[in-house]
Amino acid sequence: MAHDIPANPPGKAAPVTELTDDDKTGGSIRFTPRGQPVITGINRVGLSALYMKEVRRFLKVQTQTIWAPAFTTLLFLVIFSVALGRQGREVLGVPFASFVAPGLIVMAMMQNAFANSSFSLLGGKIQGTIIDYLMPPLSPGEMMAGILGAAVTRAVAVGLAVAAAMLLWPGVSLGMAHPWAVVWFGLMGSLMLATIGLATSVWAEKFDHNAAVSNFVIAPLSLLSGTFYVIENLHGVFQTVSRLNPFFYVISGFRYGFLGASDIGGAGQVLAAAGGLLVLNAVLAGSVFALLRSGWKLKS
Repeated sequence: MAHDIPANPPGKAAPVTELTDDDKTGGSIRFTPRGQPVITGINRVGLSALYMKEVRRFLKVQTQTIWAPAFTTLLFLVIFSVALGRQGREVLGVPFASFVAPGLIVMAMMQNAFANSSFSLLGGKIQGTIIDYLMPPLSPGEMMAGILGAAVTRAVAVGLAVAAAMLLWPGVSLGMAHPWAVVWFGLMGSLMLATIGLATSVWAEKFDHNAAVSNFVIAPLSLLSGTFYVIENLHGVFQTVSRLNPFFYVISGFRYGFLGASDIGGAGQVLAAAGGLLVLNAVLAGSVFALLRSGWKLKS
């Protein structure tokens, strides 16, 4: 027996149905249980909404989240240029100010990517709004993509602001020898710290936990990664330690994009470092995805 299904009124979505074997023999159509979301593929609307929420969150206080890091990083450049760049000192064949500028730019990008993603879920836990992240029909991968995308967006905005500020300092040249390296290492570094920040946001239960990771892990790895020096000036043991630091490859690779030279090595070593960062980010992303899917410290 045929079933007459009325046409949908204009602007109304079609009812979602599940067809059973009875439908083939004249049985009734069984509707999906009420309240059960049925979304196939990627929830683009939800993903876009989460991304825009996270972007607007840091844009509302852009003086603190974008312009303040640019000013602080410019102070680093001024202080170290005055202290170490006297008498026309050159490093890797360029003036000291031009040598240190790329490292400061990408360091600011990484630190702000971490700051943005590490607050997302932690702020929800403390303010009691974590349900706003868990209740919408978003998969762990979609939630992760929205938060990381916003963190990388903030990192890029900070990088552009820092670069613009540094151009005001005399003696700084930001001409790019290898633009692909600037883009790749900038994005890989920002994504790496954004992913670490999201893991911190899942683990942390109060702002002190977040601050501990930032002060005792992120800051030392950033400052001891060759931002202000080449590792050839270090003792052999400390050179080995520096080469075990992934921040070193981000900063040196980013610098290679501007100067065409770095203390990683030649073009082959730079490409190897680029591939290594991709693998590292894939491992970190897989680990954080597993954390989100398990609901550890979020749903319990």
